Amino acid sequence: MTIVQVCDGNATPTATSDMKLEVVVIPVTDVDRAKGFYCRLGWRLDADFAVGESFRVVQFTPPGSPASVHFGTGLTSATPGAASTTYLVVSDIETARAELLANGAEVSEVFHRPGPGQPSIQGRDPEGRSYVSFATFNDPDRNTWLIQEITDRFPGRVNADATSFASLADLAGALSRAAAAHGVHEQRDGGRHDENWPDWYAEYIVAEYAGKTLPL
Repeated sequence: MTIVQVCDGNATPTATSDMKLEVVVIPVTDVDRAKGFYCRLGWRLDADFAVGESFRVVQFTPPGSPASVHFGTGLTSATPGAASTTYLVVSDIETARAELLANGAEVSEVFHRPGPGQPSIQGRDPEGRSYVSFATFNDPDRNTWLIQEITDRFPGRVNADATSFASLADLAGALSRAAAAHGVHEQRDGGRHDENWPDWYAEYIVAEYAGKTLPL
């Protein structure tokens, strides 16, 4: 597998302004039917306003997401169902799938792909690798959502100078992994209690988030 991370051109351009993804527009046939579906999923309803008969926008935000979705009337010329394979990132795919099923979504079985471009294999990745396990579900218009389990980000994928978590579940997952690694750290040190464990946890979580070498 070849990974290329070089921009075209003689010099890499620099950007000084933050450009955060805010909203993804999805095309739907029946606005109220779509609204009911995303309400049942437990997504947060942020807005629903109309201007006459020709314009209406409904905004939902998935739990823990900094970005939202819009659908409505007069928003897009795309055909309903054309939103294909929009990613939703979770830290525990089995838990996320169970919650979606409980809220009425028809969710595929979990599957994994050993590598980019390789065929799907049924079941969660047996090694628990990040980026490898998936499930899918559709909304009433057959817009497709792809759930991807990510626990460790690739180096360079995040701002190494700012460690942040979008949800309590993400933070709890990071703390759990740090706790497990710290247990190994204490065993390596003869089983002695580490009085500075808060500092070690913090170092581990920041390094893991930034994709740097983890402390031993």
